[in-house]
Amino acid sequence: QVQLVESGGGLVQSGGSLRLSCAASGRTFDRIAMGWFRQAPGKERAFVAGISRSGNSVRYADSVKDRFTISRDNAKSTMYLQMDSLNPEDTAVYYCAADLTYSLFGPYTSPEYWGQGTQVTVSS
Repeated sequence: QVQLVESGGGLVQSGGSLRLSCAASGRTFDRIAMGWFRQAPGKERAFVAGISRSGNSVRYADSVKDRFTISRDNAKSTMYLQMDSLNPEDTAVYYCAADLTYSLFGPYTSPEYWGQGTQVTVSS
């Protein structure tokens, strides 16, 4: 079992920045691939970014590439998502996800473990 807790969401103006955190417990952190997904109102949950167990490999959705940065600190069992140049289309509930079998998440990944989500709202 893996328990995930997100934090860092909130309200920000267009062009602003936020950093999300995801604290994990229950398994050796460096054995789990992790990533971020988001669900906007009226839309399905979608892949945002993924990071490998070591942190050496990352992948981003095209919509966030060059604006968002995913990272992890295995010593702190925590993953991060630095979000810059936010726009109203980034408004969504952001979910942290983890899995023991995938090496790197992508758009068609179905991770086993999920956090409760954190709301990000970008005003225009």
